[in-house]
Amino acid sequence: MPMLRISDVDNQPCLHGASSPLLPTLRHALSLDDGPVTIMIHGFKYQPGAPGFCPHDGIFSRTPLTKTARTVSWPRHLGLRGQKGEGLGISFGWSARSNIWAAYDRAALAGQSLAQLVGHIHQLSPSRKVRLVAHSLGARVALHTIRNSHTKTITHAVLLAAAEFGGPARDALSCENGRATQVLNVSSRENDLYDFLLERLVKRSTSTEKALGHGCTRLPNMATLQLDDPNSLSALKAAGYPIAKPQKRICHWSPYLRPGVFPLYRAFLTGRLPLARLQAILPSACEPRWSRLLPRQSNAQIRFSNRQQASF
Repeated sequence: MPMLRISDVDNQPCLHGASSPLLPTLRHALSLDDGPVTIMIHGFKYQPGAPGFCPHDGIFSRTPLTKTARTVSWPRHLGLRGQKGEGLGISFGWSARSNIWAAYDRAALAGQSLAQLVGHIHQLSPSRKVRLVAHSLGARVALHTIRNSHTKTITHAVLLAAAEFGGPARDALSCENGRATQVLNVSSRENDLYDFLLERLVKRSTSTEKALGHGCTRLPNMATLQLDDPNSLSALKAAGYPIAKPQKRICHWSPYLRPGVFPLYRAFLTGRLPLARLQAILPSACEPRWSRLLPRQSNAQIRFSNRQQASF
């Protein structure tokens, strides 16, 4: 099965690097495999067609042309290797190579464009399931796609280090069609600096609204995984999904670079690891912000420190 490379052009989904119309190619691709459609969405600083920054040639390629320390093939690790029965893989590109304010606004428009693509898929194959995997500002694209879709086609979404606030996520996943989407929200205290900067730089609906990665957004159709939490990693290992321990204090790309994460994502997307199971085994609360940079003292350490202070 070939990958379909699609980009947002003037708020419309178009074949990347081609002038031919989208629908005939999409119809043919859907006819080759009746499996689900998996759409991958990149985040900040990517630009379709830009040398060195094109997602279709990098993380969305089975054999990436762009090779950096942060380049890993999403399709191969998601099980989209071109074999019959895998379903259709789609890489979705949008213009994110600008400042954070313009890219944040642009992500909402890209979500509307992607919602059109999901509508085309539903029109051509009404029973087809669609799954989304998105990183950073791509999570905002995904959430706007869910909110603007007019069907319950999107069954699962994996949001990696989401650069979005809790309010828009709640709005998208609480609407009629959004409630049909099961979401795995992958956060980490490794991403605290990026969440903090998002909250300080981008306008929020209220001054107290937190980024989705903060872990305080609770929804019945969403499970939040703190990827650097030892208790969460132990629970996943016991369930058969071992994930490597974090190696850095600050990292925005850990949710797709960490060894072991993609088998977990595949299990969630296919339903082998149900949302209810994840909600049952994962801790109900995340560690507080900055706990990775400023580890909390244990009770014994606090008592020892108090005794030292009392002796002076």
